[in-house]
Amino acid sequence: MSTFNAHDIASAAKTAFQEAQLISSYERVVALHEIWKSLEASKTEILLANEEDLKAAETEVKAGNISGALLKRLDLNRGDKWDSMLQGILDVAGLPDPTGNVSYASELDDELELYRVACPIGVLLVIFEARPEVVVNIASLAIKSGNAAILKGGKESNRTTTLLAKAISAGLSKTSIPELYIQAIQTRAEVSSLLQLDQYIDLVIPRGSNSLVKNIQNNTRIPVMGHADGLCSVFIDENADVTKAVRVVLDSKIDYPAACNASENLILHESVVHTVWPPVAKALLEANVKLLCDPTSLNALEQLSPKLSNFQTLVSPSEPAAYDTEHLDLTLSVIVLPSIESAIQFINSHSSHHTDSIITESDVAASTFCRGVDSAGTFVNASTRFADGFRYGFGTEVGISTGRIHARGPVGLDGLVTYKYMMRSKAPSGHIVGEFGTGKKQYKHKPLNTATVPFLK
Repeated sequence: MSTFNAHDIASAAKTAFQEAQLISSYERVVALHEIWKSLEASKTEILLANEEDLKAAETEVKAGNISGALLKRLDLNRGDKWDSMLQGILDVAGLPDPTGNVSYASELDDELELYRVACPIGVLLVIFEARPEVVVNIASLAIKSGNAAILKGGKESNRTTTLLAKAISAGLSKTSIPELYIQAIQTRAEVSSLLQLDQYIDLVIPRGSNSLVKNIQNNTRIPVMGHADGLCSVFIDENADVTKAVRVVLDSKIDYPAACNASENLILHESVVHTVWPPVAKALLEANVKLLCDPTSLNALEQLSPKLSNFQTLVSPSEPAAYDTEHLDLTLSVIVLPSIESAIQFINSHSSHHTDSIITESDVAASTFCRGVDSAGTFVNASTRFADGFRYGFGTEVGISTGRIHARGPVGLDGLVTYKYMMRSKAPSGHIVGEFGTGKKQYKHKPLNTATVPFLK
């Protein structure tokens, strides 16, 4: 696609989208299986390219040009990431078709029916940093939901994303879906131009750093869905169970500290400072987590005898800015507050409205927290790391949205559809508005008990 300019790319995507509207759900599933086979066949080549990207990125980390957290996200061979990526394709393929679902049906008059029906959004422009698996995640979700997509990865993953996109195109070439339905671009210049093409592109989804997301939000008229930060908190309530607190706090921080759903702030109810806090701190320090403590939480640890291991090297006073910082590593900011109400207020003021969790045995406290915290995810006695499309059962996710309109939290298939209204008159002479009004016919507005649109079957 390097010979195309931005206008060509966007126009081709819109054309591919329009041409694919009559392709059946079954054919979209076939396409996903073909992509799975193509990627599996190209695994060795793709992982070798990923190793080259990693080596180049390691040099950039040493030079201070990129972060270690970004390096971790780049590694496609880390743990079970490759297998999870491919499994995500099959999971998406097995999910119900999100298009064609009827969310409203009404009989306006005899033989005049109105339906609100889910349909694709259109052309998606997805811009992301480091995570090459996003290419496959987005392509799967876009195809299943009937959307075309233009994908732009960070320059640090160019070798990997180029081959992933090539494998996806090879899979699509064996199906009835247009090959340009999923396109990958490489340069920032193309992105800048694409952000101006709202006549072709319907939604921009950025996945990456705060600066990336904000820059996109400030430079386009196209709607943007995403989140700038992943500043999550865990609150240990006065009714917390010690075992649950240790397990949940530890997992929320150390399972994958570079992820946007890892916790960055730990809030302690003042009544647990000398009871639950010491064993939680002990577990965190044993896991080499650096603790940035406010005076109260710091004083509680200083009073312990004997001192906790790693206390001298990993515990230090916090600065006010610590509670607004997405550390993305083994660093956790700690603060003590007098009540659940003050904890809720603190989270709403300092968090990024991504995901926050409370540790409590009180149903009242759990309800208060979940209703009071203004975040896309509010959890009880569960790690913030559960905030993920795959773990929610979405197959995979297009990203996390902290907005309040259209989609919120992990965005899966349902977040990639909008709706249209379909109306049909079955009357011999059709229906016209002039027949309704004072002294004329009145609208029935009678709910219809149907899950489908009869004339779309």
